[in-house]
Amino acid sequence: MAETETAFVPAFDEPSSAGRKLAIICSKGNLDMAYPGLILANAALGEGVETHLFFTFWGFDMINKKTMGDLKFSYLGNTAMHPPGMFGVAMPQGMAGMPGVTALTTKMMKKQIADLDVPEVPEFLELIEASGGHLWACRMSADMMKLHEEDLYDGVEGIISAADFIELTEGAQLLFI
Repeated sequence: MAETETAFVPAFDEPSSAGRKLAIICSKGNLDMAYPGLILANAALGEGVETHLFFTFWGFDMINKKTMGDLKFSYLGNTAMHPPGMFGVAMPQGMAGMPGVTALTTKMMKKQIADLDVPEVPEFLELIEASGGHLWACRMSADMMKLHEEDLYDGVEGIISAADFIELTEGAQLLFI
């Protein structure tokens, strides 16, 4: 019989968690990919963990004033997608590309998120900022997309290089989303 090992689960409320940092790299601008980073950041802040989010490539849609309130969800290419509560029932991939399906699935996802009292992306960013979270934009992505600080959510502290972000988050746990 194999010896059972105890799984490692960090205890955030112990004194040993003091000084912890979390760095989250947000690289996707789809509605379903925006929430994992925001939820994890919010949870970490609630546990007293210093939290930094770095928005790069399509993750810029989450902090771009023109797009942040209108993120979309498409299940095209997501073979794990199923109707809510209907596990094992696959959504036909051929339908995902049809006109109006993205609008419909976006509306459905937004309703499900709202039903859970989870704020929309702009309000979630405000919450994270008010809780002491740090929001950073990637210099290379900003240059590629021809975006400037005035184009971004006001809570973004700056447009910085990847090297600057690595310096700011030295010793942090890193999540790439």
